[in-house]
Amino acid sequence: MTVRAMAAEINEGSVPAYYREVYDAICCRTSGRVQVEVFQKLLHRTNLPKEALNQIAEHVESTHGFLSKLSFYKALALIALAQQGKQPRPKLLENCIQELPKPQLGDPKDLSALRMQPAQEDVLTISQTLDKLLERDKVQVELIPEKKGLFLKHVEYQVTSQRFKISVYRRYSDFDVFHEVLLQRFAYRVVPALPPKRMLKGVLTSVSEREFIEGRRRALGRFINLVACHPFFSEDELVKTFLTFSGSDVQTRLRDTYKKMGDEFMTNRIATLAKEYLPADIQAQFSTSRELIRNIHNSFQRLRDRAEKMAERSQENATDLLLFGQELSTLGSEASPLPPLAPTQSTWGALCESFKSLSVEFVVLSDKATQQGRREEDDVVEKLNFFLDLLQSYRDLCERHEKGVLHEHQRALQKYGVMKRQMMSATVQSKEHATVEQLESRIVQQESAIQTMELRNYFSLFCLHQETQLIFTCLPITSHILGAFVSSQVQGHKEVRRQSGNSFSPVTHLYFYPAALHARTVKPSIIICANKIFFY
Repeated sequence: MTVRAMAAEINEGSVPAYYREVYDAICCRTSGRVQVEVFQKLLHRTNLPKEALNQIAEHVESTHGFLSKLSFYKALALIALAQQGKQPRPKLLENCIQELPKPQLGDPKDLSALRMQPAQEDVLTISQTLDKLLERDKVQVELIPEKKGLFLKHVEYQVTSQRFKISVYRRYSDFDVFHEVLLQRFAYRVVPALPPKRMLKGVLTSVSEREFIEGRRRALGRFINLVACHPFFSEDELVKTFLTFSGSDVQTRLRDTYKKMGDEFMTNRIATLAKEYLPADIQAQFSTSRELIRNIHNSFQRLRDRAEKMAERSQENATDLLLFGQELSTLGSEASPLPPLAPTQSTWGALCESFKSLSVEFVVLSDKATQQGRREEDDVVEKLNFFLDLLQSYRDLCERHEKGVLHEHQRALQKYGVMKRQMMSATVQSKEHATVEQLESRIVQQESAIQTMELRNYFSLFCLHQETQLIFTCLPITSHILGAFVSSQVQGHKEVRRQSGNSFSPVTHLYFYPAALHARTVKPSIIICANKIFFY
């Protein structure tokens, strides 16, 4: 029987009520379709010969493990024919003008036990702690010396995985291809973004170019560590290939690996059953979580910006202290003789010696300030960027879900509606048979596409729910970062005080004689404490 003929039978009410009762008894309550496994159980319940069962199964279409209502009704009609001793062929159904034959399957209420229930395991919940996630792997990305070709110079990175205990060499283009195939395979999960490939030409100086390359190295390190710690990415063959393959063309290997596997929807064992596991208020939960994570992201962006400024000030302070010390050293090394009118020759010499001694201490203070800036950059700013990269990837995922899967589903439904109207018009106007058959074929294809999109939509929500859990699992990292920030500040002040106590005891005296003072016993002195200079 053709699709058009079967559709006509349904519209004319020729489907027995028994068909609907059986369908309602065994269809999946959430997807509204019949699982292939359930249909196979129903077939074996008929006790038909194996040959007949195989013929029926051969003529029934399924998509991604499900039978549509139309396909299931067709299967029931074929079962009825086989029970009547006839060949279960769709051609015979065209003779059923008034009503499709009724199969003998017993009371529909008794068939409800065939319906598959979701597995008892909680596949929706991610039972991982932050420590367990971070322990999955730690990847170092180090810059290696530039390799200069005839026309271009290339930046290359040494990527070392603690988990696989191996180092490989990668260029930015390798990261780019890896990111591309990872996003194709895991389109419904939080795939971190890559840093930009190059800076704007003619805008940045050579110094800024070095800073750009270092910043990109850090960003690539954050990217690969977020991937290596993800509970699903870390076990995937793509990640293993990127971190371990030492051949000459890793990009081709990555693309070939993806082609063999396909995207996650095609390989995940519960992808087609995702709707069964979703909570009833999934959309409300998603909206609430998305808004909260957006606020957290915005707040920590502002905190990161402040931390960056503090780290920059520490580096600027280190530079100023060093320049201050150098100037004191230059002043202390002044060898020009004093003119005869100078009141005391010995005083200036003593002052110069004090300047030189003091310049050394400023160099030490500059080093401490440099160390403080590095701690703030590595322990605070870099970890905040790691956390922000994770939150941004979640926000990107939300946009992909709304602008990708949902919009494609809506466009497919609109296209399907147009096809149905064309089909009705062609039928009413009695157009050529070939034209009608083409429309029928297109409608069947579009119905299959819509069913697939619906399944992908639910699987996207399923993954989004899991990724939301992942974000909340990682929130405690913020307390680690803020704790490191406080420790950095405390350690910095302790070192300055310690340096002041060690280097300036006894206090270096700088003698001078103000015009108002004539008593030589009064000797003004200088003491440095916590980056402040006091005279007394």
